[in-house]
Amino acid sequence: MTQKKPIHRQVGILAGIAIAMFGFGFAMVPLYDVFCQVTGFGGRGITNEANLNETVDMDREITVEFIANVGRHAYMEFRPADVRMKVHPGEIAKTSFFARNLNKEGIVSQSVYNVAPAEGSLYFNKTECFCFTQQEFQAGEEREMPLIFSISPDIPDGIRTVSLSYTIYDRTEQNKQLALANNQRD
Repeated sequence: MTQKKPIHRQVGILAGIAIAMFGFGFAMVPLYDVFCQVTGFGGRGITNEANLNETVDMDREITVEFIANVGRHAYMEFRPADVRMKVHPGEIAKTSFFARNLNKEGIVSQSVYNVAPAEGSLYFNKTECFCFTQQEFQAGEEREMPLIFSISPDIPDGIRTVSLSYTIYDRTEQNKQLALANNQRD
């Protein structure tokens, strides 16, 4: 009889750890996004509209390259409207990315970006970006998704090219699992 209590207790502890790990896995993406937005780490430029009122440096040009990738299990077409553009530091620039849902069902997508070189992310400011929120697409739906950005005039002279890479992911299943987990908790 005394052996059953410790076994039940261990099973309960292990089940609790598994549930906590599952919940932590879902919480990691939003927590990482907040961390990167605050620190500029991981290619996530700090978005600050005050930086957009800076003086335009007409003596320099920065080439911005746009790269689009489709994540595993995301059945989508995704490409930049411009492969590259030249911008003056401090200038507000506009472009867009094209996305099409190739699924026969609606999906929820999330785009994650990275800036290279890493130092360039500290000077790359976005005010409007489809990456800020998840995007819902109906079956076969396509759209142009805007991107408005500037590069700070404080960018070092040695950085002449900045690459902005986006990967679009299908988050439909993860959102369903998260909603289910939240409903079970309530």
